[in-house]
Amino acid sequence: MRGLPRVPPPAARRAQPHESPRFADTNPVVTREGSPNRTDRPQGRRPAATGPASGRGPDAPRTGGTRVVVRDRTRSGPPGGGGGRFRRFVTRWGWRAYAIPLLALATVVTLVDLVLSDSGTGGSATAAPEPSVAAVAPGAVGPEPSATPTGTPTAPVEVDAAPIEAPETAIGAPGFVQRGAGSVTVVPGSSQVYGTGPLQRFVVEVEDGIEVDGPSFAAAVEETLGDPRSWGNGGRMSFQRVGEAEAAAGDFAFRVTLISPGNMERYCPGVGTGGYTSCRYGDRAVINLARWATAVPDYQGDIPTYRHYVVNHEVGHALGNGHQACPGPGRPAPVMQQQTLGLEGCTKNAWPYP
Repeated sequence: MRGLPRVPPPAARRAQPHESPRFADTNPVVTREGSPNRTDRPQGRRPAATGPASGRGPDAPRTGGTRVVVRDRTRSGPPGGGGGRFRRFVTRWGWRAYAIPLLALATVVTLVDLVLSDSGTGGSATAAPEPSVAAVAPGAVGPEPSATPTGTPTAPVEVDAAPIEAPETAIGAPGFVQRGAGSVTVVPGSSQVYGTGPLQRFVVEVEDGIEVDGPSFAAAVEETLGDPRSWGNGGRMSFQRVGEAEAAAGDFAFRVTLISPGNMERYCPGVGTGGYTSCRYGDRAVINLARWATAVPDYQGDIPTYRHYVVNHEVGHALGNGHQACPGPGRPAPVMQQQTLGLEGCTKNAWPYP
C-alpha cells in the first residue's frame, strides 16, 4: 500500500528461492540427504499446519533434523524423447542404424552382379570341344541324323565360306543327292604306301544314301594323294589308306569324307558352308558332294581337275596349312587359295607342287 515502508522478504526465502511454490512440482520426489537410494513419499499423513499459529507459512524457514531436497521432474519434450521412430531407432542403435542398411544394400548388389556375370559369358570362358562324326563299320546302322558329332579339331576350323549368291552348276552336269542319310560308312580295305617320308594314314568315308560308290571315291582320293605333285612331293611324306579296324582304333592321321550338301552344316557345324563349299573340321577333310559332282564355274566344267584340287585343298588344311592369296594375274593359283570362290586373276591349279 502506498505510504507504507517496503519490508524485505525473510532470509530463508532469499536463501532457498527454489522452494517457492512457483517452482514446486505437483508430485515431488523427496530423498533424505545422505540416503540417495531411499525415497520417502508421504502416504496418508496429515499435512503440516500452516499459518500464524503454527509459525509455518509458505515462506517460513524449515527447521528440524532432516533436510529436504526437491527434484524437478518436469520434462521439456514429449514422452519418449520426441523425434519420431527413426530418431528413437538411431538413438538406440547409433552407427549401426546406418551401417546395417548399407551392408545389406552392398550384399544385394554383389549377388545381382554375380548372377548377371554367370548368365551373360554365358558362358564359360572355356570353349566347348567342336564335334566331329565317329566312323562306323560298313553295313552297320550309322548314327541318327540328329546325333551330335564327336571329336575335337586339332587346328582352327578351315572353310571356304559360301558366296553371298551361290553360282548355278554347269549345264549338263551330273545330278546328285541333296541330302543323304546323315550317317557315314568307312570304305573297307587299305592301299599301298604312296611316296616316301613320314607316313600319313588316312580313312575314307562316304555318307549313306547319296548313291556314290565308296570304293570308286576312295580310289580317286588315293590317286590324288599318291601323285608326285601332291603333298608327298620329293619325299616330304607318304600316304596309305586304311580301313575299318584302324578307324575303330583311331590309328590314322585324318579322314576324307564325302557328304551331301544338305548335311554339310552338320559335319561342319557353324562354319558357314551354306551347303555350297567344303571344309576341314576336326580330323576330317569334308568334301561337298555338290562340288564333287559339278565343280565350280571358274573351272568351266573341268570336273576331274577340280576333284584333285578340292582333295588337296582340304587335306592341306588337315595337314596344318592355311589359306593363300593369288600371287599375281596369270600365275597358277596356289592349291591353298580359295579357288572355289574365284581365281582372282590366277589360273586354275590342283597341285601343291605343280
